[in-house]
Amino acid sequence: MTPPTPREVVRQTLRFENPPRLARNLPPPWGTDIRWLAPQRAVDARPNGQGTARDEWGAVWQSYGNSVLGEVKEYPLADWSSWDALAVPDASDPSRYANFAGFRPAYGQDYLLVWVGSLYERIHFLRGLENTWADIHEEPERLGRLIDLLAGQACLVAGRAAEAGADGIILGDDWGLQDRLMISPADWRRLWKPRYARVMAAAKERGMDVFLHSCGHITAILDDLIEIGLDAVEMDQQQNMGLDNLSRRFAGRITFYAPVDIQRTMAHGTPDEVRAYAREMGAKLGTPAGGFIPSWYTDPAAAGHSNENIDAMCDEFLKMSGERGKE
Repeated sequence: MTPPTPREVVRQTLRFENPPRLARNLPPPWGTDIRWLAPQRAVDARPNGQGTARDEWGAVWQSYGNSVLGEVKEYPLADWSSWDALAVPDASDPSRYANFAGFRPAYGQDYLLVWVGSLYERIHFLRGLENTWADIHEEPERLGRLIDLLAGQACLVAGRAAEAGADGIILGDDWGLQDRLMISPADWRRLWKPRYARVMAAAKERGMDVFLHSCGHITAILDDLIEIGLDAVEMDQQQNMGLDNLSRRFAGRITFYAPVDIQRTMAHGTPDEVRAYAREMGAKLGTPAGGFIPSWYTDPAAAGHSNENIDAMCDEFLKMSGERGKE
């Protein structure tokens, strides 16, 4: 029998169809089944690199330390009176997607996952976090208009991704603090849930899966996300929510796309502790039918991850999959 292709292994994992091995997204030389892709000029692009830079919306970013990411220091929509002057990137511009035509030929039977943007983070990059939280109560109509704009852009990107042969889309919004959601779950359901549902429906109508990257303590909305069609959650932290809790409530209902916890065990544990936690993740987040995709954190220097711990994690994940580790 011909073994399944990487994209088939990922799809079987997401659908709980008994894949023959763990799907994975690990760094070289450990191997990956998933290719993260983005438009040539993504509407939600954020500057990478050191120093100060302005993005297409007009937000000014400052990077710090070893990280290639940074934080916004100047908000182009700090006052709603600036709405008409806001530089809104045109997501329908075909030149943004000039690179899409080469994705499927270049990556063959790998699973293609396309970044489509954010529905929360971009708002506080434009308004500032405190203003965004105030808007939930003081300016819900204006805030809703902005969320709708971003959801419309994400749907446009999803459509282009489908035309290019993508298998899935990924949104990215860090919703959690260390111990709870950043905002009231009721406010999230009122303002963001229907907009996420719109984007997910647009992807599903085109035959694509939906992933969401979201760090922090987000269990308060995971049931809602599953309800509206989320297939996989990229969860770089798990220890703050507890593997037993995540297992009891969500294992078998959604796929966890995750590395060893990046803030705790991966940053502060020994290689043996990393291996033990990796095994625990597989046992508690996945099921024999699927539901777990091991991954890695792509900015290890900023997170304080040693090469020894990265190798220990990747090697253990491959052993769990019944495959050989690095020679």
